[in-house]
Amino acid sequence: MTITIIHPPISFYLIILAFLSIHGNKGATITIVNRCSFTVWPGILSNSGSGSIGSTGFELVSGGSRSLQAPASWSGRFWARTGCNFDSDTGQGTCLTGDCGSNQVECNGAGAKPPATLAEFTIGSGPDELTRKQDFYDVSLVDGYNVPMVVEASGGSEGSCLTTGCVVDLNQKCPSELRFESGSACKSACEAFGSPEYCCSGAYASPAECKPSMYSEIFKSACPRSYSYAFDDPTSTFTCTAADYTITLCPSLPSQKSAANGWREAGGLAETSSSPLSTWLSDVFTSDSSKLQYSHFSLFFCVFLLLRPF
Repeated sequence: MTITIIHPPISFYLIILAFLSIHGNKGATITIVNRCSFTVWPGILSNSGSGSIGSTGFELVSGGSRSLQAPASWSGRFWARTGCNFDSDTGQGTCLTGDCGSNQVECNGAGAKPPATLAEFTIGSGPDELTRKQDFYDVSLVDGYNVPMVVEASGGSEGSCLTTGCVVDLNQKCPSELRFESGSACKSACEAFGSPEYCCSGAYASPAECKPSMYSEIFKSACPRSYSYAFDDPTSTFTCTAADYTITLCPSLPSQKSAANGWREAGGLAETSSSPLSTWLSDVFTSDSSKLQYSHFSLFFCVFLLLRPF
C-alpha cells in the first residue's frame, strides 16, 4: 500500500512564520486622550535616528483622542500645547504654552519651549530582534509644567508597567517666582533662574553634585513619580515590555486599570501592576512574553499535527 503525504502549500509556511514573528518587531501604539475642558495641540519630537511616528503635531479637541504607531527602537517625547491660535488661511500661529516655534500646527522636528509637561518614551528593540526588549517611559517636569498628564501601559509584561504622571494642578501650587503668563504654566527653577545648581550644569553636571532643590521638591511632593530635576531617575523611570501606552491630558479621575494598580489621585503612586490577558490569541498578538512560550508550544504542536504523515 502506498501512503501519500500531502504537504501544505508554501503560503501556509509563510503564514506560520509571519505568525511567529509578528510579536518580535512591532513597535507600540501610543494613544493621546484629551480630557481637558479645552482644545490642546499635542507636539511630538522624535529623537535623532528614531524615524517617523506619523505626525509632529496636531489639534485635539476636548474629549478627543488619536493613536500613533511608534516603530521599534523609537524614542521621543510628547507634550500639550495650549492657548494656540492658528490662522485658518495661512495655517500659521503660535501657542501660549509648549510652543515649538515652527509657526505651524506641525512642529517639524522642533521641541517644546518650556514650561511644558513631557511624556518621554524609548520603545524596545528594532526589527532584527526576535523579541522586543524593554520600553522605558516617564513623565517629566524638568522643563516645567503646563497641564496634568498621566501615562498608562497596557498589555505589557517584564517590568513595572506602572501608571505614572502628575494629576495635581501645579499651576495652582506654583510659587510666584516660577509662575508663567498669569498662571497658565509653572516654570522649573532652571528656566526661572538659569543657575547651574538648578540646571545640573557646569560644576553641578553629575548626580553627586546636583541635588534636589526646594523648588524641585515642590514638584516631587505633589507628583512623586514624575521627574522633578535632571537626576531624578530612581523614582521616575519605568519599564515595560511589549506594551501599548495611553497619554491622558487633564485626567480628572484615575482609570479602572490605574485604580486596580493602586494609583492614588493625590500622589499618583502605584505599588503593584498586573496586565492579565484573557485569551491565547491576545497573548501572542500583544507579545506577552510571560505566556508566549505556551503559545509557541501550542502553535508548533498544531503545525506538527498538520504536517505529520497519516
